[in-house]
This record gives sequence, C-alpha cells and structure tokens, in this order.
Amino acid sequence: MTDTLVAALIEVERHVGRYGWDQPARLFALVRTAELIAAEPSLADQLTGATDGYSSIEQEDFLPGDDLAETLGGIAWPDTVSGCVLALERAFLPADAEGELPLDPDAAALAVANHPRKLDLRVVVGVTRDGAGHGLARVRGEDGDLLAGADLVPALAAALAHTLE
Repeated sequence: MTDTLVAALIEVERHVGRYGWDQPARLFALVRTAELIAAEPSLADQLTGATDGYSSIEQEDFLPGDDLAETLGGIAWPDTVSGCVLALERAFLPADAEGELPLDPDAAALAVANHPRKLDLRVVVGVTRDGAGHGLARVRGEDGDLLAGADLVPALAAALAHTLE
C-alpha cells in the first residue's frame, strides 16, 4: 500500500513543481484510480498509470488560514476519498543555527526568513484511510533526489489523518 501512496506523492510533487516556488499550500484528495474510472468512465483516457493506485484531485477551494492545524481541523472527507495529500513550502535552518532564534514565534519566523543559511523546502505529505503515511521533500535549488520517509513530518501526517476520521 505504501508504494502506491509514494507514487501518488511523487506525482503531486511533480505537478506542484511545474508551477515553481513561492506557492500557497495545496490540498489534494486521493481516490482509487479504478474507482474513479468506474464512476467516471470518460476519464479513463486521461488517467495514466496503474489502475490499482491513486489519482489525486486538487481541492482548488482550499485556502489555509493563518493556523494550518486549525484549517485542517475543519476538513472532513467523504467516504469516497481514500486519502489526502498536502503540499506546502517551509523555510528551515540547519540544526546548529536554530539556537540563534528568538522565542517569539513571529520574530523567529522573520529571523528564519532572513537567515543566510535558511533552506526552502517543498514538503508533500500524504495519508490514507488504512493508516499509511509518507512524506517527500525537495530542497529549493536542488533538482536531484527527494528526501523521503514515513516519519518525515509526523505532526502534519497526524493532522491529515484526522481529516479522514
């Protein structure tokens, strides 16, 4: 099951990546491709890849507020949705630079944004109703390998999983 989730995350990361950087958070529903084709046979020619995987459907009306956790807390998916994916960008500092940050969250965010060693990441995290979860990340300016792991961003995966309950 994780292989099909990872394949869906890679597809979402490539899709989002085509639009470049400095994008807002984007939310996608995951539906079983075979179920989508059964419900909408006219889409069969447009859906490439294995029918035993997932197809992602962007939720174009998703507008995260100032508090992403609060926004996700208000989302509930219908039973036809098998999982969900969130793509977002975040700035990070190397661990040895984090000690320099002020305690005030707003001041810390400003310090990270202006820090000479900051790294911009595109993070793509997905979960499924059966409990699978995975994340990918791409460092801005690095066209190479994706960082990947089941526990890449555990708090975000947990928040996404709650939307499926």
